[in-house]
Amino acid sequence: MHFDQRTQRALREFGLSADEVREVAEAVVEATAEEAAALEAFFEGLDTVYSDMDQAHSTAEFPEHGLEYVDCYTHAADLRGYVKFDGWGVPIEDGRVLSDEVVELSLGPTVHDRVRFAADRDDL
Repeated sequence: MHFDQRTQRALREFGLSADEVREVAEAVVEATAEEAAALEAFFEGLDTVYSDMDQAHSTAEFPEHGLEYVDCYTHAADLRGYVKFDGWGVPIEDGRVLSDEVVELSLGPTVHDRVRFAADRDDL
């Protein structure tokens, strides 16, 4: 179970049984896996994406990125992975689908920010 001891105790104090806490934990794990699959599906087949990422070497409001791949994996409630652009990449530390046109990834070193991505610049 991925809930820490304090969270488990709080859920039990709120009135959930141990079995119900386990069910909630399993639902969170399932939702995380579904989100990871939805993120990968969003990027599937795209060669170019646009973002709201601040880049020192770009003056574009929504820079263009050549996309090589997005690989997401989960461990309990954690969504992690890696996004590889032309010539560079960055770890994914979380993410979510915002709409059919836009997703958001929390990127790790060297970006350390939440970044929205779209297949069309106008969607940002």
